[in-house]
Amino acid sequence: MQHSSATAAHRPFYARLGFQQALSGYLFAAPAILGMLFFTAAPVAASFYLSFTNYDIVSPPAFTGLQNYVKLATTDTLFRHSLTVTLYYSALSIPLSLVTAFLVAMLMNQKVRGIVVYRVVWYLPALVPVAANAALWRWMLNRDFGLINFPLIALGFAPPGWLVESSLTVPALVMVHLWGIGNSVLIYLAGLQGVPQHLYEAAEIDGSNWWHKFRHVTIPMMSAIIFFNLIMGIIGSFQVFTLAYVIFTPGGGTGTAGPENAALFYVFYLYRNAFQYFKMGYAAALAWVLFLIILALTILMFRFQNRWVYYEGGKPR
Repeated sequence: MQHSSATAAHRPFYARLGFQQALSGYLFAAPAILGMLFFTAAPVAASFYLSFTNYDIVSPPAFTGLQNYVKLATTDTLFRHSLTVTLYYSALSIPLSLVTAFLVAMLMNQKVRGIVVYRVVWYLPALVPVAANAALWRWMLNRDFGLINFPLIALGFAPPGWLVESSLTVPALVMVHLWGIGNSVLIYLAGLQGVPQHLYEAAEIDGSNWWHKFRHVTIPMMSAIIFFNLIMGIIGSFQVFTLAYVIFTPGGGTGTAGPENAALFYVFYLYRNAFQYFKMGYAAALAWVLFLIILALTILMFRFQNRWVYYEGGKPR
C-alpha cells in the first residue's frame, strides 16, 4: 500500500491536471446532458410506448399493440386528408420560398445607397411572433375589408374569398409564409457575400454575361446553402400549426379547420387528437408517423444531393 500511495503522490502534474479538467468539463456539461435525457430523450421514449396504447391522460395507458397504426392506415379519413393538405402546402411553399428568398437575397446583395435599410425591412416580418402574424393576416385576407382585397374592390373586381373558399385556403397560407422569409434571405445573403469575387472576374475575362455568371458561378457556389434551406423548408412545412390554428379557430373550438377542413394540417390534426379529443396514444402514433415521413424525405434529399450540390472541399460520400 505504501508503494501505491507513493505512486499516486508522484503522479505527474499534467496527469492530475488532465483528470481535474475532464471532471470539470463533465460537471459543466452535466446540466445540458441531464436536460437532454429528462426533457428530450425520456419524452421521446415515452411517446414511442404510448403510440402502442390507448391513453386518455385520465386513465392509465392500456397496451393495444399496433391498433393505432392500423387505424391510421385503414379507417382514418382525416389522417389522409391532413396529410394531403400538408403535402399540397409543401409542394407550393417550398419551391416558392426557395426561389423568392434567393431572388430577394440577390437584390439585398447589391451595392446601392441605403441597402442596410432595405435589408432590415425585409427581415422585420421574420421577427413578428407567429400568433400575432396570424391575427394580422386574418384581417388582411378578409374578403370584404381586408387590405389584400382593397385594390381589387377599388377597381371593381370581385374580391377573392381567401379564407372562405377551400381552393384558396392553402395558397393564402403560402402567401402568408412568403411574407416571413427573412431568415432564409439572411442565410442566402451571407452565402452570396462569401462567393469569391475572382470567380466572377475570371468569368468576365472569358466573355461570360450575367446569365452565365449566375448559372455557372452563383448557383454552384450557393448550392450547399440552397440544400440547407431545402431541408429546413421540408421540415418546417410539415410542422405548420400555429398559423392555421389562430386564423381558423380563434376561439379554440373543435370545428372544421377552414372551409371543408382545407387548413387541417397534419400537426393541427395531431394537436386535436392529443389536447381536444384526449386521444394521447393515437396522437403519439401520429407523431411517429410524421417523424418517419420527415426522416424518409430528408434521407432521400441527402441521397440525391451529390447530383447537384457542390462542396468546395469535395462532395460528401
